[in-house]
Amino acid sequence: MLMTLIHRISISSSYRIFVRLLLMDNRKDNESIHSGDIENEGAIIGHFDRKESNISLEESMREPLLVKSRINTTSQIAIVGSKIYPIESLDYEIIENELFKQDWRSRKKVQIFQYIFLKWTLALLIGLLTGLVGFFNNLAVENIAGFKLLHTSNLMLKNKYIEAFLAFAGMNAFLAICAGVLCAFFAPAAAGSGIPEVKAYLNGVDAHSILAPSTLFVKIIGSIFGVAAGFVVGKEGPMVHTGACIANLLGQGGSRKYHLTWKWLRYFKNDRDRRDLITCGAAAGVAAAFRAPVGGVLFALEEAASWWRSALLWRTFFTTAVVAVVLRSFIQFCRGGHCGLFGQGGLIMFDVNSAIPSYSYNDLLAVVVLGILGGLLGSLYNFLVDKVLRTYAIINERGRGPKILVVICISLLTSCCAYGLPWLAQCTPCPADLGHQCLTIGRSGNYKNFQCPPGHYNDLASLFFNTNDDAIRHLFSSSNKNEFHLYTLFIFFVAIYFLGIITYGIAVPSGLFIPVILAGASYGRLVGRLLGSISSLDVGLFSLLGAASFLGGTMRMTVSLCVILLELTNNLLMLPLLMLVLLMSKTVADSFNKGVYDQIVRMKGLPYLEAHAEPYMRQLAAGDVCTGPLITFCGVEKVGNIVHALQMTRHHGFPVIDEPPLKDASELCGIVLRSHLLVLLKSKSFTKQRVLSGSQLLRNFHALDFAKAGSGKGLKVEDLDISKEEMEMYVDLHPITNTSPYTVIETMSLAKAALLFRELGLRHLCVVPKTPGRPPIVGILTRHDFMPEHVLGLYPQLSSHHT
Repeated sequence: MLMTLIHRISISSSYRIFVRLLLMDNRKDNESIHSGDIENEGAIIGHFDRKESNISLEESMREPLLVKSRINTTSQIAIVGSKIYPIESLDYEIIENELFKQDWRSRKKVQIFQYIFLKWTLALLIGLLTGLVGFFNNLAVENIAGFKLLHTSNLMLKNKYIEAFLAFAGMNAFLAICAGVLCAFFAPAAAGSGIPEVKAYLNGVDAHSILAPSTLFVKIIGSIFGVAAGFVVGKEGPMVHTGACIANLLGQGGSRKYHLTWKWLRYFKNDRDRRDLITCGAAAGVAAAFRAPVGGVLFALEEAASWWRSALLWRTFFTTAVVAVVLRSFIQFCRGGHCGLFGQGGLIMFDVNSAIPSYSYNDLLAVVVLGILGGLLGSLYNFLVDKVLRTYAIINERGRGPKILVVICISLLTSCCAYGLPWLAQCTPCPADLGHQCLTIGRSGNYKNFQCPPGHYNDLASLFFNTNDDAIRHLFSSSNKNEFHLYTLFIFFVAIYFLGIITYGIAVPSGLFIPVILAGASYGRLVGRLLGSISSLDVGLFSLLGAASFLGGTMRMTVSLCVILLELTNNLLMLPLLMLVLLMSKTVADSFNKGVYDQIVRMKGLPYLEAHAEPYMRQLAAGDVCTGPLITFCGVEKVGNIVHALQMTRHHGFPVIDEPPLKDASELCGIVLRSHLLVLLKSKSFTKQRVLSGSQLLRNFHALDFAKAGSGKGLKVEDLDISKEEMEMYVDLHPITNTSPYTVIETMSLAKAALLFRELGLRHLCVVPKTPGRPPIVGILTRHDFMPEHVLGLYPQLSSHHT
């Protein structure tokens, strides 16, 4: 239902543009509009209800270039967190105009050194801040959740079971409401894990508040409240988003809205440098969440980033190394008892060194079975998560109240399961060799007394009445093979499996890593108990392999997950078995659907460009999908024409064509960006005659004047104040025109153009004619032209080739 709404809004927006332009064409004999540009990004409906402009479109508006005018109907909005926002593309291309070239030529060696030094300094700051936030998150969660669990346990020791449940459920509901209110009222983009949004951003898709300071604040505080509230969520996914937000805040020079600005960061006011910093932030987030610095680098490489180079590898590695040092320092401090209930349990490290993984062919067969099971369960998990997210999206449309109501309902359900299900378990006598380790009263540990008599423990309560980190550590434990009954492991697996599905997508920051590891570890230990007669592997190792198989089945990552799990367990001997189980689970799950983050990106409507082209794209040429209307400017253009084009469209790139008398024949000069046009018009550097005045502009402007502003701080058409006399004046566009845009010939296959577009990180790709004697540009391709919805909408006969 929601995706149908998004599609209808997009069609309506594009239809209004087309109808409006047709009406203008009929009213004035001397006006015509080019067809071909497709970048109608952002919220465009409201700008066409204004009074029609009386500006005449003169020499720059020519006859349509295409045989027929096509309108791109792909969605210009997407779901970010728990709210719908307009989206636009990022431009990772290096702009080569005369103004920027003059700036590059004028830079001295000291400035170049300063630029490089600042890059490494920012990488250091990202690592330090992300490490501090990661430590603060764990410290807060362990103390808040520990207080809640200790208070509930103390009431149960006094046989006040009803009071204990009310206190347990009440504290969970209060923390959940705090997290839900923050997300619903202050930063809807902070809901969910944030990994799909970061992944889309690094692919070239931007949306309001994805990486805003308010999102960063709510992500940190909301994640603490959500995890401490007992939800089956993790703080690992939100930490990736948090690291990216920190990197973005530093990269854009702070926040003018919150009076935090740093002028010395002016060098990084472009999408290209911010992309590198955000990649470092995403890697730092994984390193802070799992204490896995190498795993963080590989996660950024394998899952998050769409573009990579060796220099970026060094900087991400340096950033994650800084995170590891920060966490290590604080852990050493907290082991002295200075951090309250926070100890070794906060920053997860699952030590399974007690089990020596020597294995035979029977063991390998058992691992293969576990991998197949993980692939099947993982693909089913992804399918159900997709359905639940679509349901929540419909609920979220109804406003903030329903969002918070869903959060309260899921909180109460989780509390009922965590408190009620352990009553189904039998009391088990404490092992004689454990001594004081059983029972755990007034502290964290494996053996929870719950309702059992002295000297007995409740194994199911030992899993539910712990933080998620402690529960995973207990499942990975090899100290007591029979610590958990078979039915306990089964009940816990089913509860965590389905609670994880229905919890992800509510209006709280929530990660998928920990629920998946919990569910995988429980069924892994269960399979290990069942196959104990034919396999010599320890149940703790089976639990680890089960977690790996479920991670591979849901997230479809291999190398990064393998290294993260090795760093988590500190056991390199597990490498062959982890590789085997990850490969098996991914292979099986890929037969059914895509990875969970890929599905969420698609469900949210984010126009993500895949690393490979669809097969049907080889049957089409680049010129076959160019859509309209295309609006071009002359090298020296009338101010009124530019203002009118900016008001009537949301295009972000306009071709500039030099024509006689400036040139002997029509020639494509390049592309000028909307943001640069606004800065130029704001300065009112106009002339009364159509003359070249670029040299004067080069003296009046600096490259930093055209640097990209931070989130929500750029100029808008509404900010312009131009009189009627100024509308009739002219402005020279040559100094701000990118004179070397990437171009492809119209006969190039669409598949080849799509790969070129993604690998170069483009926003606009010019399509030029193959034969001479025609206008110098056929159209412009943007990422929306490569979307299956657009291509198959133009050529529905190709839908049979789309898989």
